[in-house]
Amino acid sequence: MQPSDYDSPPGGGSLPTSPIAAPALKVQKSRHTLNDVPPLYQSEASLPYRRSHPSAASLYASTLSPPGSRSQSPIGRPASRIASGSVFGAGSNNALALAAGAGDSPGDPLNLILRAFVPHVAVYTSEDTDILLKEKGFNRGLWELLRPFGERVQGKVIIRDSNGSSRTYEDYSIHFTRFGEGIVHPEPITAGLRSSQVPRTNGVSEKSGEPGRGQPRQGIAIPDVEAVVDRHLRYAEESFFSLPQSPTNHGLDIDVPSPYYALYLRRLLSGLPLTPHETFAHPVACVIAISSRNQTPIETLRRLYTESHTGDKRLPNWVDPEFLRYYVLVHEEERDDITRSMSLFDQMKRNLGLHCHLLRIRGTQSVATDDDSIPLPRSEWMSASEELVDIRRSDEDQEDFEDPTRYIFESDATAIRTFIREMVTQSIIPTMERHVSVWNDQVASRRRGLAGRFVGLTKKWGFGSGSRTSFAGPSSNSNYDTLGFYRHDAPEAIMRKLADYAFMLRDWKLAHSTYDLLRSDFNNDKAWRYHAAANEMAAISLLIMPQNLSAKSRAETIDTAFEAAFYSYITRCSAPYGALRCLSLGLELLRLRGGSSIDEAAKWGIRLLESKIIGPIGDALIKERLAVCYASKQGMGTRQWGGRRRKSALWSVLGAEAWVAQSKYIQAQRCLNEARKTYSELPSGNGIDKFSYASAFVLGIGDRLNQNLEASELDDESESGDQSDDVDEESEALDMRGRRISTLGMPGGTTGAGLETAPLKAQLDKSEEERGKQDKGEAKDDFG
Repeated sequence: MQPSDYDSPPGGGSLPTSPIAAPALKVQKSRHTLNDVPPLYQSEASLPYRRSHPSAASLYASTLSPPGSRSQSPIGRPASRIASGSVFGAGSNNALALAAGAGDSPGDPLNLILRAFVPHVAVYTSEDTDILLKEKGFNRGLWELLRPFGERVQGKVIIRDSNGSSRTYEDYSIHFTRFGEGIVHPEPITAGLRSSQVPRTNGVSEKSGEPGRGQPRQGIAIPDVEAVVDRHLRYAEESFFSLPQSPTNHGLDIDVPSPYYALYLRRLLSGLPLTPHETFAHPVACVIAISSRNQTPIETLRRLYTESHTGDKRLPNWVDPEFLRYYVLVHEEERDDITRSMSLFDQMKRNLGLHCHLLRIRGTQSVATDDDSIPLPRSEWMSASEELVDIRRSDEDQEDFEDPTRYIFESDATAIRTFIREMVTQSIIPTMERHVSVWNDQVASRRRGLAGRFVGLTKKWGFGSGSRTSFAGPSSNSNYDTLGFYRHDAPEAIMRKLADYAFMLRDWKLAHSTYDLLRSDFNNDKAWRYHAAANEMAAISLLIMPQNLSAKSRAETIDTAFEAAFYSYITRCSAPYGALRCLSLGLELLRLRGGSSIDEAAKWGIRLLESKIIGPIGDALIKERLAVCYASKQGMGTRQWGGRRRKSALWSVLGAEAWVAQSKYIQAQRCLNEARKTYSELPSGNGIDKFSYASAFVLGIGDRLNQNLEASELDDESESGDQSDDVDEESEALDMRGRRISTLGMPGGTTGAGLETAPLKAQLDKSEEERGKQDKGEAKDDFG
């Protein structure tokens, strides 16, 4: 075997050189830096795949960066968001406020948590309003128009906590939902034991429902989330192979997760169903809207209120019907008289109160060619089933599929932003603060007192009832209904809403104390789904709180809560979605704590993999995150004692194996290159050379990866040859088309300077020479 031109000096190697793309060695002279390669989103028109189906590009806007553009290894970069300290214990600055600055990173897991558990505002409109919005191009009504604007409230939002202290947030958001949709009814407690016997295999449950339109009966379906991320990965890989040169590394950053992992978490937290055991999706307010075309406006508003409160459209009796009603008059600028609308708006305030708004928008549909039109951003928090429907429609009907991007007038956008800010700052936030104060004084304080603790003991030991409670159900003096829920006016339901409101208002201390009180109540009542959800949010709110956590307190509180939540979700409730959400969020928050919490985070990530509740996409993504988690553990001294870099490299290799099995070769290449780099930087300089089985395992993955990468490139070149005429007419960027270049792991230039490959050891040189002889003495790359 001929030595490579970029071998390092002897003694600096550790692992066989990374499995870079097969043709990489043949094109070194024409290598380009990242500055020479246009970003993927700027190359849309020049890609044959996207040019044949340009309308589908907007469906994948959240993951347009190449799959190899971000590395998951944080080694070599300072951990700006992770608390540093002793590698053997809790960090000295674990009390830093982790939530501070989270809004600056849209894909940051903590930011996703803060933006997922926010107030939900239902939208209920009259028929004339729906007709007006359809004429503007929004077939799903006012909800479709408002939803993107609610995901970032303009300006600063001031919130007062339970102690009276005010805090200012610039990243606050709300979620708009359609009134009466996404309801998941509870199961009777008599079916609780039978439900635990439902089989689970890789996230697919017999009770999870079929993916498609709307929410299944059990809420969010894990297969839908997996399918959405899988389609994003396929689209990116197909587009990635069409690039003339491929940027494969934009630097190492511990605070920037993979765009596909961020998408996985976002879809996991999107479209929260309306369930009795948690009230995050219960409407905090309801927008009741009519248009200026309505002939009987006041009567229509009263009818809509009655329907939403006591009529056929009312919500189940485990939802508090006394939520805020916010009345909106939609005025059409071109056709209706503003004087009449102003007079009607004054009449609304006199009859219905001050929670009213006059929304002035244009009634005509905006198009891209209008001077003052702007694109309406696609909602980042649509449910997985909703996005999957759009993706499948684009795949099935590529010829007639229209770009889902909508355009609105800039004046309309300004009016909507003003309306949402006014509603949030003047109505929703003050109403929530008032409810929290009242519920905390009248309900929670009694439960915290001596009398409340005595009542809790009475429930636990069954005093005052005929006998001790059986395992199948609650005691006779319990507020837990046999249909599987607490009524909205029960103290337990009010306290759960108090805790959720405090969490949404970012009062972590009050939220945690209330969740902690509820855990014992739900356990005594055998309300297992309530019990699991309370334990989950108690642990999450405690991890977000700015306070130190010793290893002992973490074991007594966090580990106990996660264990109880996971056991109840899986064994007692057969709710794999709840278990997945609980452990995935716990993994990220523990990782941010730093110190010994990183090992605890990895422990729960491994527990999640062993449970087999996630599919192949989630399995590979969690393995990547475990590599990130272990790499985040900072060692001490020149030998990096206490670090976990070998474990990080191991999980990178396992992630590469998982991606290769799914034909996601670019993702696998990135993981394997990271493993090689991590092994090569170990202080011992040995890597896994002395472990023959491990070396052979990594070489086998590299061989399969190179073979598939080369086959994909050959197929891509043949397709580009058939379409060469079209490409020349479409863009000059493909005139000098060469073979795809992988800069990751290659030396020289500005890109690969820090990623030089390590030399092969003697025992591997011998095996490579034998392979070279079988291939007529010419090696394709470092893996043969």
